[in-house]
Amino acid sequence: MNAPTPAAHLAPVVTARPVPQAFLDALKARFGANCSTALVVREQHGRDESAFAPVPPPSAVIFAECTQDVADAVKLASDYKVPVIPFGVGSSLEGHLLAVQGGISIDLTRMNKVLAINAEDLTVTVQPGVTRKQLNEEIKSTGLFFPIDPGADATIGGMSATRASGTNAVRYGTMRENVLALEVVTASGEIIRTGTRARKSSAGYDLTRLFVGSEGTLGVMTEVTVKLYPLPEAISAAICSFPSIEAAVQTVIQVIQLGVPIARVELIDHNTVRMVNAYAKLGLREEPMLLMEFHGSPAGVKEQAETVQELASDHGGNAFEWATTPEERTRLWTARHNAYFAALQSRPGCRAISTDTCVPISKLADCLLDSVTETEASGLPYFLVGHVGDGNFHFGYLIDPEIPSEREVAEDLNYKLVSRALRLGGTCTGEHGIGLHKIDFLVTEAGVGAVNMMRTLKQALDPHNIMNPGKIFH
Repeated sequence: MNAPTPAAHLAPVVTARPVPQAFLDALKARFGANCSTALVVREQHGRDESAFAPVPPPSAVIFAECTQDVADAVKLASDYKVPVIPFGVGSSLEGHLLAVQGGISIDLTRMNKVLAINAEDLTVTVQPGVTRKQLNEEIKSTGLFFPIDPGADATIGGMSATRASGTNAVRYGTMRENVLALEVVTASGEIIRTGTRARKSSAGYDLTRLFVGSEGTLGVMTEVTVKLYPLPEAISAAICSFPSIEAAVQTVIQVIQLGVPIARVELIDHNTVRMVNAYAKLGLREEPMLLMEFHGSPAGVKEQAETVQELASDHGGNAFEWATTPEERTRLWTARHNAYFAALQSRPGCRAISTDTCVPISKLADCLLDSVTETEASGLPYFLVGHVGDGNFHFGYLIDPEIPSEREVAEDLNYKLVSRALRLGGTCTGEHGIGLHKIDFLVTEAGVGAVNMMRTLKQALDPHNIMNPGKIFH
């Protein structure tokens, strides 16, 4: 199948449905002050971190405080056939929160309790508004941690909905591997449970995996049970500069193919290092860099680090800087996590169109280097970071939203990059999700038959198409 044209992604299609006044009156009667129709509140909940132009905001925002609140709001929306958009902290990048068909937003941030810590079983159950940093703060006394780290302090509910991953995925996997059970409010307002705290099951369809990654289009998650992991006995981080991106990428490929159990390995290109230095007042060498972390026993960490250092040296890696204390590691990882904000500050007023393709590790160099060449030739400012240990990387094209031609150039670059990743056996989205931006690419990647099957599931579970409509498919 032919890939979509770049122009297909330039603007969302808005087809807002009417929201009856009787529905809004019913919400006010049920939720009182927890239902807001104030324009400033609605506008806050009608946008995310994507580069899409603003669309009309939702007609109301419900601040849910418990599962029953969510169920009642969805039941009313079902009765009146009004769209529902779940909202966490608004950090999604693909237009997930835009009310392209109108409706209401259900804000889940007040559902932020850690409900049950089962340290002996290495599990925890939380409400969807708990953020990853909050979760790790509340469980630190147990000697356990939750490893999924997408960079932003996203909610566990939002991370589950987009099947997030991040810097630790090369060792600990993604949300797909780490969510064990869910409580979900379905499109009819019914409350169901999927999965258990057991580590495996052969009981019926795997509904947990169906909802994880569904981007709010099948139901609203109101409880999430996830795996925890013991805090490593020893942790060491290191940065290493390289003469070229190719040298850094070839080092990563060898590390993974040799089976070194590295916990994190992030690529930061020279542009991004320069931006981070200016933003965070650091003195990092402005060359392509790998930022790595090793977990395990002291002896195991030492062995891993020595192996990687030897491989890096073979490819011209130099200026190793080691960090073994929490403060030193935090300084290094803060540089990585601030890359997005550093890039935005490097061009005041800009927006970033972010990519998140992922390819088989053997194809990483081919995909990444050709994409760098194209982006450099375009003249458009950009930053490049990547969770390259699992073949995932991000270009951020920095555009002036007032200059349409820059958006067109960025979308053309994104189109070529995603098309290249698909040809190499990869995916159009490694962790951000489809949302609005990659609807046509999903058809290219999965095929018409598979997408039609997804539509059939959506129709069966959401016959009135009220759950975050317009996302994943047209």
